Amino acid sequence: MGVCLLSIVGCGGDDGPRRYNLSGTVTFDGKPIPAGSIIFQPDSSAGNSGPQGAAEIRDGRYDTADGKRLVGGPHIVRITGFEGVAESEMDVVPPLFPEYQTKADLPKESGTMDFEVPADAAKARGSRGGKRR
Repeated sequence: MGVCLLSIVGCGGDDGPRRYNLSGTVTFDGKPIPAGSIIFQPDSSAGNSGPQGAAEIRDGRYDTADGKRLVGGPHIVRITGFEGVAESEMDVVPPLFPEYQTKADLPKESGTMDFEVPADAAKARGSRGGKRR
């Protein structure tokens, strides 16, 4: 009986590192990105690990509470942006830029962080980070 109780307590409810909600705006060349995604991958080269976080971008805003919550610390952030949302599976919506990648140190608490994809990202990948509000 004691062994069974110990195994239940040892495995109970904790499914990894603490996760947080992050929200904010995502702009491209100073304008809100109409549609896209933002993925937060812990940066193992900076000693961070854990599950990745993700959210959809709609009208220049994202919120990981609606997607996958994330761990704090150093992250590689990947952003995709499109001119709009496809109305059907047959529609092709052109991307605004190739996938943009940057690094950011995310808060270890729920909060906000804005990201700006520079205009030159349409030609080449940029390297600017996020701005905490």
